[in-house]
Amino acid sequence: MATKEQLIQEIDQMPDSMIEEVLEFVLSLKTKHSSESHSSDVWNAYLASKREREEVYRRLANS
Repeated sequence: MATKEQLIQEIDQMPDSMIEEVLEFVLSLKTKHSSESHSSDVWNAYLASKREREEVYRRLANS
């Protein structure tokens, strides 16, 4: 059985109060992974900018 199908089966057997907790957990996971991805994008943009500046400085020094 696929993981998603197993998760759905388990959720179907839970009381509503527990399903609300599961939903809160899933939403927190999505938020966590979204912010990690965003942080990674920002960091990569910073590194690219730093490399560009270093290249400009190198070319200026060699001219």
